[in-house]
Amino acid sequence: MKIISPGFELLDQIDAASVLASIERIGRVCYKSEGRMTEGSAAKFVKMIVRRGHESVLEHEKISVRITCDRGVSHEIVRHRLASYSQESTRYCNYAGDKFGNELTFIRPVFWQEGSEAYADWLKAMQAIEDTYNKMIAGGATPEQARCVLPNSLKTEIVATMNLRAWRHFFALRCSPQSHPQMREIAIPLLREMQEVLPAIFGDIMPEECCA
Repeated sequence: MKIISPGFELLDQIDAASVLASIERIGRVCYKSEGRMTEGSAAKFVKMIVRRGHESVLEHEKISVRITCDRGVSHEIVRHRLASYSQESTRYCNYAGDKFGNELTFIRPVFWQEGSEAYADWLKAMQAIEDTYNKMIAGGATPEQARCVLPNSLKTEIVATMNLRAWRHFFALRCSPQSHPQMREIAIPLLREMQEVLPAIFGDIMPEECCA
């Protein structure tokens, strides 16, 4: 049994200048102000349309992110409909095989400290699930049959591709204090990274001010 923390990886090599220039070039069609494009005007233009709520222009650019989380969190992520997803499949992945080290991997719960009684109870339950899963596979069950005993804490990898407007909506919901703690554990650091890469698009989103 392996216990890991959640994480993420931006799969696109994001060139902020190119992204902003593309959005400006497309967005100015709406205002027929292409003649006002200058070197350095893109960031100002994008901030302006975001401030005005003219976010449909942001749909012309996308970002793909590989997210490592538990199955429960992944079920919330896929609720975002304006996106494309590719997820690790428990139907086809045989975790009792050598490819996975003959063990299950679980995401460490953020709300229980290691050494606490609650964490010990969780750990014991995960061990029992791994033992049962491996026994079922050894007894001839297929991965899609044995997966019926797998819990929400099981580690999964999911690639989410969303346009920039959809990512803004994702952060507005998933960084909220009302969001699940394990979702915030991923969403807030991901927001911070996107703010570093594309501050003109994501810089105005503050987790403490996000809507539920």
